[in-house]
Amino acid sequence: MDLDKVNRNSKRIMFMGTPEFAVPVLEGLIKSHDVKVIVTQPSRAKKDGKIVDPPVRKVGEANTILVIQPQKIKEEIEDILSFNPDLIITCAYGQLLPKEILEAPKYGCINVHASLLPKLRGGAPIHRAILKGHTKTGITIMHMSKALDSGDIIVSREIPIDNKDTASSLHDKLSILGRDLLLEVLPSIFDGTAPRTPQDHDEATFAFNLRPEDEKIDFHKSSKQIYDRIRGLAMWPGAYCLFNNKRLKVYESYISGNFFESAIPGEITAIYEDGFGVKAENREVVFTKVKPEGKKLMSAVDFINGLQEKEKIVGKLLR
Repeated sequence: MDLDKVNRNSKRIMFMGTPEFAVPVLEGLIKSHDVKVIVTQPSRAKKDGKIVDPPVRKVGEANTILVIQPQKIKEEIEDILSFNPDLIITCAYGQLLPKEILEAPKYGCINVHASLLPKLRGGAPIHRAILKGHTKTGITIMHMSKALDSGDIIVSREIPIDNKDTASSLHDKLSILGRDLLLEVLPSIFDGTAPRTPQDHDEATFAFNLRPEDEKIDFHKSSKQIYDRIRGLAMWPGAYCLFNNKRLKVYESYISGNFFESAIPGEITAIYEDGFGVKAENREVVFTKVKPEGKKLMSAVDFINGLQEKEKIVGKLLR
């Protein structure tokens, strides 16, 4: 019998996480360690009144693990500490942990963060990495501190951001990397050999949560900036512009080699077999997959074919 493995697996772990990103991390942890309790955000009501549970809660219920959902964790400190966790692991939980919780576990609190810290601290590192035009990102496992994503680094692992990556594809890559890197580093947490490399706070940048104004396409930006905005917001929440004063969300596009010098930014320049072109500040961006307001996701070709006067679309100005 591997006594070291038995000892590791007997540690009482509390997992804190909420969205789909945390699911592979939690599932990998459950397979090899003793997750005693899961803490996640409260279930929320949609516009139609239907209650939606966080993805992490569903994983906990499927594995018969106790799930708790505090409204404000800082108001339920004693309840959290009553579980006496040896280690707390957070991954996209969504609330800052109070000092009393951070200092309680024997092996501390560690976080799985989707960036190469100190770059992109905050709640939207995957979207922001693409929006900012970064060519690489990664996962950082860190010791947690009171300030947001500022604790000592245990390990980071880098991956490239492909020019065709979207927020969705990068999300999936980083989620799996986060799972694998966490499982790799846990033995060093338990035997006390995990590194503590302080972050260079002067090098910190921030990935603030997305705001409504981040979703609007500005056609006075370069074609690369518009392309990055579209892929950086796909498939949620989606970049948009206005067509006939209604929102037109754009989920897929590419940069063409055409400049259309006489066109103005936002002007529809041409219709192609796979979509339609729009003038950016410099060259043209071709929209290939869109979602008109109140309708389903569709190809840009189907969108054009559904217009009553599709032959008049060229020269129309998007805002």
